[in-house]
Amino acid sequence: MRNEPSFVYNAPARAFHWLTALLLLIQYVLAWTMPDVHRDTKPVGLIAWHLGVGMVIVLLLVVRLVWRGVHGAPPEPDTLPSALRTLARFTHALLYALLIAVPLMGWANASSRDWSVTLLGVPMPPLSRAGSSIGHALGDWHRNFAWVLLALVGLHVAAALFHQFVLGDGTLRRMLPAHGDRARSEQ
Repeated sequence: MRNEPSFVYNAPARAFHWLTALLLLIQYVLAWTMPDVHRDTKPVGLIAWHLGVGMVIVLLLVVRLVWRGVHGAPPEPDTLPSALRTLARFTHALLYALLIAVPLMGWANASSRDWSVTLLGVPMPPLSRAGSSIGHALGDWHRNFAWVLLALVGLHVAAALFHQFVLGDGTLRRMLPAHGDRARSEQ
């Protein structure tokens, strides 16, 4: 086993990353295909699925943050300029914040509509009281910040492609399973 550090994320961190990406893709497809939510809308069908996937995203992000807190991230290669490293850290922090905040705003909005919210079949407590004007307003914020999150994900993908094809610095390989599974040392 080599003593040099691995710059590749460990297998669980990579799994959390790609599962989050898959759940977000599913969530946006559900959001774009479900019926519009109005005063008398019931949380059935695609709306119920949207609520459920949102709750799984919250759970996944909590587990992911705990994992990251315990295991940390691999060291960053020294080839990344300081300004890009700072921008990457800021963007990642904002991604994590929105990945938690957007579903929580949706949960609070659902609670204000007196909808039951469950996580894998387990009822969750309401985040706002039924009829709450703040809970209703958070529905608009949920929608607006979902667009911000989508734009940020697009920026994240564009940055990965920039690193791969313009800088050629191997940053993208840090999160790719095939490369990481061959790495001798993992976090």
